[in-house]
Amino acid sequence: MNKQLELYDVTIIGGGPAGLYTAFYSGMRDLKTKLIESQPELGGRILTYPEKMIWDVGGVTPIRGEKLIAQLVEQAKTFEPTIVLGQQISGFERQEDGSIVLTASSGEQHHTKTVILAIGYGARKLVKLEIEGADRFEVTNLYYTVQELEGFRGKHVLISGGGDSAVDWANELEPIAASVTIVHRRSQFGGHERNVSNMRSSSVKICTPYSVEALLSSNGSSIDQVTIAHLETGERELLEVDAVIVNHGMKCDFGPVEGWGLDLGAWHVTVGEHMETNLPGVFAAGDFVTYGSKVELIAGTFTDGIMALNSAKQYLDPEAPMMAYVSSHNEKFKEKNRALGVTEDEESE
Repeated sequence: MNKQLELYDVTIIGGGPAGLYTAFYSGMRDLKTKLIESQPELGGRILTYPEKMIWDVGGVTPIRGEKLIAQLVEQAKTFEPTIVLGQQISGFERQEDGSIVLTASSGEQHHTKTVILAIGYGARKLVKLEIEGADRFEVTNLYYTVQELEGFRGKHVLISGGGDSAVDWANELEPIAASVTIVHRRSQFGGHERNVSNMRSSSVKICTPYSVEALLSSNGSSIDQVTIAHLETGERELLEVDAVIVNHGMKCDFGPVEGWGLDLGAWHVTVGEHMETNLPGVFAAGDFVTYGSKVELIAGTFTDGIMALNSAKQYLDPEAPMMAYVSSHNEKFKEKNRALGVTEDEESE
């Protein structure tokens, strides 16, 4: 470490739902907090699907992804953490006193006592159609994400994929599109069970086990027909389309973190029951982690973040309480409540 850097109690790497909520909770535990996100804006993977409806966050009625992120960002800023955007952390160096210096690929350095990794699946790389020449249609009517649902109103839409987002898009587009066809390589879908049931009982045409074989264009610039092939019989079907949406998931790339010595698998880092990794003072949360009772919901990432932060707090101070007091009994919120015009009598009701 060539220069004196400001020392933080905890540095959270990753600005998706897990990282954002962890930053908020870190303030509840009175820790000096820094949040670093490699992208130019906060939000993580949800930014890829801003219009996706999210139903499974406790106490929150159905909400668009972009709005949920806006609320999480506002909440994360409650205790004024330092937020750094556009820096990918590549270097990890343990100091003689046990603290850690993190170095960004651009050269900036960050000094911290503990680290919480909330990096999801790493760099987000969409899996694209492996059809020669498909990329030329990306400027017209081949989509890998849905930014605005209204753009598909009255259109014949084909969706390729069978995961959570593909099912959600099918359900969201079914009421406004002229028709929706979903093509999936397997008979079973990976979305939430209720959403899959809703799709199956709707007017969505389901083609399984099929895959997209060819994209056809009469004008050379946009797709107007798609050939799909049955994976068992080889039978082919020609479909008329106005738009094609592909959701084949994302490739996982953890980048330089892979060289830190973590116990990494193909998709996750292995953690203990307190979200601790095999590196002292390094904890993890969210989609990046795997453990026996892992809950694969956004709500589950919040719990991961709480447990990781509590572990970081006790790593720093073994005598500290195991968790923060609830907000209604937490002194840190009394002043904030007064700023909102809430009296102490109202707080105690």
